[in-house]
Amino acid sequence: MLVTRPEPGAEETGRRLAALGWEPVLAPALRLAPRPMAAPAGVQALLLTSRAAARAVRPGPLPAGLPVLAVGEATAAEARHSGFVKVEAAAGDAAALAQLAAARLDPAAGPLLLAVGQGYGLEVTLALRQSGFRVQRRVAYAAAPAPALPDRARNALADGRVVAALFFSPRSAHCAISLFHEAGLAETAASVMALALSPRVAAALRAAPAPLAWRAVQVADRPDQDSLLQLLGPRLAKR
Repeated sequence: MLVTRPEPGAEETGRRLAALGWEPVLAPALRLAPRPMAAPAGVQALLLTSRAAARAVRPGPLPAGLPVLAVGEATAAEARHSGFVKVEAAAGDAAALAQLAAARLDPAAGPLLLAVGQGYGLEVTLALRQSGFRVQRRVAYAAAPAPALPDRARNALADGRVVAALFFSPRSAHCAISLFHEAGLAETAASVMALALSPRVAAALRAAPAPLAWRAVQVADRPDQDSLLQLLGPRLAKR
């Protein structure tokens, strides 16, 4: 089972797969690095678009009691682990996060601090501004493409041992596709089931240039890891 999620999440997913009886092969398509982020004063809430953002933003510069809205349950758990005490989770995507903010917060009460990865967060920023909020978007981490597939992943793909690959974001899907091509392994995707966290991830996978074509693309019912792992049941057994 190929895991393209960046670290440290890739190791966690690998442990979940191993517990389910699969052999995980970690091949993070992106490398994440925290970025120094100034903490503006006067914000009414912190919005987190990913677990990586939650890991990069800690109480200290920001009050531990500052209300935090997280994109999903996993991000909310990470924020609580970091020390924030007033954390609420949205339903798992940018639209749900913007809807939660509109329902819980008042545009007149002050700006929102949106902590994102470099190049991310534009969709939720636009949605919030259309709802009348002032948004201070800050880069909490940078994501760079991995330089190559790990040797273990290359060998597993070349030997035809990879049953499925897990994809957690459109960008990591695009980067993984590039790594397949650069390794000369694009045609091995014909025997691999691509499992996508969301419809946007699935769209990125289906847009892969030839000769890469997945055996099939399956989409999780909800944009969370538990739903993604549920795809490893009867559908894959039909191989």
